[in-house]
Amino acid sequence: MIELNALPVISAPLPWQSDAWSQCLQQLEQGRFPHALLISGAPGIGKSRFALALARLLLCHRPNAGHNCGECPACEHSRQGTHGDFRWVQAEGDSRVIKVDQIRDAINFAQWTAGFGQRKVLVLAPADDMNINSANALLKSLEEPAANTHMILVCQRLHGVPATVRSRCQLLKLPLPEAALSLDWLDQVTGDRQSSSALLKIAEQRPLQAEQLYREAGAEGALQQEDALTALVEHRMSVAEVHKVLGEVPPPELLIVLLSFVERWIKNMDAASLAASGRSAFALLDSLRLQQVAVAGGSNPNRQLFTESLLIRLRRELGPAQSNAKMPRNRRAMTK
Repeated sequence: MIELNALPVISAPLPWQSDAWSQCLQQLEQGRFPHALLISGAPGIGKSRFALALARLLLCHRPNAGHNCGECPACEHSRQGTHGDFRWVQAEGDSRVIKVDQIRDAINFAQWTAGFGQRKVLVLAPADDMNINSANALLKSLEEPAANTHMILVCQRLHGVPATVRSRCQLLKLPLPEAALSLDWLDQVTGDRQSSSALLKIAEQRPLQAEQLYREAGAEGALQQEDALTALVEHRMSVAEVHKVLGEVPPPELLIVLLSFVERWIKNMDAASLAASGRSAFALLDSLRLQQVAVAGGSNPNRQLFTESLLIRLRRELGPAQSNAKMPRNRRAMTK
């Protein structure tokens, strides 16, 4: 979730986003920037940061070197979260859904006359948090865009955004970054290349997810979680023992950890294991994704029961009788 106050003076794209950024700059220079842009890509690669940098650039009075200038009144207001022509819409409070009333307020905002400059900017992040009523409410504004108003929608599940909304936006897909760029950036967070490499591997090459793992659990904590899950699947630790390691992780973050683990486990399965039990492994993956959608949609399961049930299924579906996959068990193996 993006905090919109006390931002840096200049909001720049992340190092691996240079190609997409250049494309947007070219469209701006040629007067072809879309009224509605849908930014998609895997979680943890910086889509919201890209949207924020783009929004501040659009609002800036004197862009400099392809970024917002950081000095004009518009930049000062956007830095403090007080810009009247800028609206960022995301799920509020404990809700994980962008509600229809929020979209209606956003539509009203889009109809206003710009007060600070020539443009208004509306960001929905993530747009796949809209429920069906919210998406339907947004359609009219997409079909009949207000003058000098740009909408930027951010999503990580492209098909979580209704086709009627997708078809009215220009799509910009952000790919997974190259490992070298991610590691150089992550080293500034961890201060240690070995930790950066281990975290990036756990996070499936998603640098902001690796950063989140580091902020929440530290490198050692993230590796401990990984080792505990591996030991669970290999029947070297019990569900109760692994629950002690993961029991305090909230359901949304737990699902991210488990999805990443299962994806890597499947990649490490040999051909015989895939033929014998690949179906159950992929069914587990699909189930976790459905659980993720449910939690994002507002489901609030009992944390203990939720964690235990997922660990039991993980052990059953990926255990020795099901798979010959091998996972690294220590820091040295993780960083090779």
